[in-house]
Order: sequence, then C-alpha cells, then structure tokens
Amino acid sequence: QVQLVESRGGLVQPGGSLRLSCAASGVNFSRYTMGWYRQAPGKQRELVANITSGGMSNYADSVKGRFAISRDNAKNTVYLQMNSLKPEDTAVYYCNGRWRSWEYWGQGTRVTVSS
Repeated sequence: QVQLVESRGGLVQPGGSLRLSCAASGVNFSRYTMGWYRQAPGKQRELVANITSGGMSNYADSVKGRFAISRDNAKNTVYLQMNSLKPEDTAVYYCNGRWRSWEYWGQGTRVTVSS
C-alpha cells in the first residue's frame, strides 16, 4: 500500500525557518516527481515546489529564493526547507507524488507563521 508520511509542522516566528520531510513507501520512489502543495485558510490549494526524478525543481513565485526542495532517493524522502518565513506562508502543507497516471498525497501538516 502506498503511503506518504509527512513530518510534523509547527509554529514559527516570522523570519524563522522550518524543514518538512515526506517519506514514501510502496512506490518506486526514484521514478516519481515529488512536490509540496499548500492550502492557506480561505484559499485554493497551490503548488509550492516540485522536483523531478532527474532533480529539476520548480517553485511558486511567492517562495523563490526562500524555499528549497530536495530529495534523497536512498531514503525515499523529499524535503522542503523553508527560510525567511512570512505570515502568508501559513497553511496546511501536503506532500505529493506523481508518476504517469499515478498520484498520491500525504496527510497534510500544518505550518503557522506568527509572532
């Protein structure tokens, strides 16, 4: 059975940093494009960043220069390093894996940026 298990989020002050991780099981991880999405209160879900099997990454304009996505295929894990956090980054963050017609989602982890 496919599972994407995310680390716990948390409460962070503006300007702070947080690293999220997502561990996959039940899939051939190295073949998958992995991504992070988020949904802020009262807003639509949006792509934050993704990374292909070849290591090419893509970021939303709102997080460029602040966030970094990476993957460790040996650990079947994808990471999202979040720096210089802003209150606007407050959201539930979801891990996503996609390969051909297959798509899977993590359970979501809540990140709150507030003083």
